[in-house]
Amino acid sequence: MPSDTPTTVLVTGASSGFGALTARALARAGHTVYAGIRQPATRNASAVAELTRYATEHDVDLRAVELDVTSQDSADSAVARVLADRNRLDVIVHNAGHMATGPAEAFTPEQLAQLYDVNVLGTQRVNRAALPRLRTQGEGLLVWIGSSSTRGGCPPFIGPYFAAKAAMDALAVSYAAELVRFGIDTAIVVPGAFTTGTNHFRHAGEPADPDRATAYDERYGTLLAGLDQRLAALIPPDADAAHVADAVVRLVALPAGARPLRTHIDPSRDGSEVVSAVADRVRAEFFRRAGLDDLLTTGSSL
Repeated sequence: MPSDTPTTVLVTGASSGFGALTARALARAGHTVYAGIRQPATRNASAVAELTRYATEHDVDLRAVELDVTSQDSADSAVARVLADRNRLDVIVHNAGHMATGPAEAFTPEQLAQLYDVNVLGTQRVNRAALPRLRTQGEGLLVWIGSSSTRGGCPPFIGPYFAAKAAMDALAVSYAAELVRFGIDTAIVVPGAFTTGTNHFRHAGEPADPDRATAYDERYGTLLAGLDQRLAALIPPDADAAHVADAVVRLVALPAGARPLRTHIDPSRDGSEVVSAVADRVRAEFFRRAGLDDLLTTGSSL
């Protein structure tokens, strides 16, 4: 996948936020981009119309494709549509995700399972749909949109979401070693908290057990009510969620095998980059001790 060759990209969760920004940025860079959007004819019809209008106004190859990452049939159909149109797929951007805020105890196990279904199992469904083609091609790139909470300073009352993002990160790291011999790169983009430019907090899920949630109100109610404002206060005024999309564009443009495992875009500087540098270096050293050097690319650790 030469850096100067336009690629075919599938972005999940592209109706808004990082996904929408990334799909547009990649299209502006000259790539053919399929924006995966669930319920495109109903719930997200306005997002599809806006995407189509953007493609026309900017003369870019940006196409909506129906994709619900909680359905294997939907993932299979979306990838099949891309392959039918283009006869190849070069890059997958795993962006689809859902946030939830509130006391961890007040979320039912079923709610945690739903968060894992979107944030973790969704990536697995798309991978199972797409990787057979990427392995046959002998080249490709998986970009995972993670979270600085996995290794940085994570505030309370977002625990179920943070747990799901940590699971996704662990899965991405495992895939990195398991796909490198097929010529498939892995890149994890690690955004910090962006309280503007995304709908994470606006569309965040809430606990299904109000009695448990109420039990926390006396001691934590004020803190919880102002959590998004507290996070916003840590973020510089020039922080722009579009910087995450720009990072993805740069990663796609890099030569195969030269991409860093992690790219941090964290205006609040919560410490994730520091911890990740150590953790990834420890992983690389362990691989060398175990004789697994060829599973590490030049960008596996800092």
